[in-house]
Amino acid sequence: MVQLRSKKDVRTTMHLITGGGGYVGFWLGKTLVKKGHHVLLIDLRPPIWTLHNDMEFIQVDITDYSALEEVFAGVDCVYHMASYGMSGREQLNKKLIEAVNVQGTENVIQACIKHNVTRLVYTSTYNVIFGGQTIESGEETLAYLPLDKHPDHYSRTKSVAEQKVLAANGQNTEDGHKLRTCALRLAGVYGPGEQRHQPRIVSYIEKGYYCMTYGMKTKQDFLHVENVAQAHQLAGEALTEIKNYKAAGQAYFISDGAPINTFDFYRPLVEGLGYPVPTIQIPISLVYFFAILTEIIHSMVARIYNFQPLLTRTEVYKTGITHHFSIAKAQQDLGYHPTIQNDLSSVVQYYISTGHRRTQKQSSITYWIVNVIIMIIFACFILSLLPFVK
Repeated sequence: MVQLRSKKDVRTTMHLITGGGGYVGFWLGKTLVKKGHHVLLIDLRPPIWTLHNDMEFIQVDITDYSALEEVFAGVDCVYHMASYGMSGREQLNKKLIEAVNVQGTENVIQACIKHNVTRLVYTSTYNVIFGGQTIESGEETLAYLPLDKHPDHYSRTKSVAEQKVLAANGQNTEDGHKLRTCALRLAGVYGPGEQRHQPRIVSYIEKGYYCMTYGMKTKQDFLHVENVAQAHQLAGEALTEIKNYKAAGQAYFISDGAPINTFDFYRPLVEGLGYPVPTIQIPISLVYFFAILTEIIHSMVARIYNFQPLLTRTEVYKTGITHHFSIAKAQQDLGYHPTIQNDLSSVVQYYISTGHRRTQKQSSITYWIVNVIIMIIFACFILSLLPFVK
């Protein structure tokens, strides 16, 4: 049910965050409240964290336009962070990905126009440019990856949505004001309490699945949640007249600004939880082939058993191929400066405090037995496919 705000609650400093029930959206909400704004979080699921003063939550489905547009009344700035299909089994649900990422974004744009919202910051992704090709210090002048070249539907729909948001820049709202828009292309987000990627990674580590590596000579970008919030806050300000609408119609790459190999990045987490770092390396081509077959099997059995794939093709690309982007444009236009760079110390402490540190009961012998079994299964799987590989 949509809970409508009374007129006395509608403020000119109201900032609305779609996907505000999620980790990144809620963190941004906290940041905006500290800056003196009233924040409205909307999402299908309520946040698991306690709401702060000047922060409220309304349950809304962004694919339902009639329900969505009602909560935009009196809003000054919108941060459109809601999306679906970023990782894991969600990447394989094309119908829902399309509904949320494309139709949901169109609904947000139309709601902004109807209710005279003048600022819209879109949370985008590196994937609108990256699709498995090597990119070093990429800049915003790079062309969009052709839609038919995307390895997953999430990336394809995020590209479509970003282009719709940027095309909406300068459109007249119903009362004749201008809607100003921009897009922030984020690297992989991390931080204490992150709910999407880190729990899955920690689960793999604890189950012994993390027993081999690939692409160790490659580098990727990461993005601490505090830097995410900073970039969004600055982008919202850069869409105002006082900032000369500097960000209007622009896209920006956002990261910690310190490319690093994915497995080196997660090393402090693995070691901090008391587990050994894998020493076995395998070719990325084998991992990618395994991911393709996993996706095929998932498509065949998902209606009966919607299992969580160990890796998807896109995840293999992201973790095993060099791709990093310059944040110079964001620094120049927005005044963005990362305050944290590739620091997992707070993440390690978070997991230790929630009981995830390896205990003496988890013997090294047991751990390595699991590793050996997994490697044997993987080797047999690959060998069984060799007769079919030309």
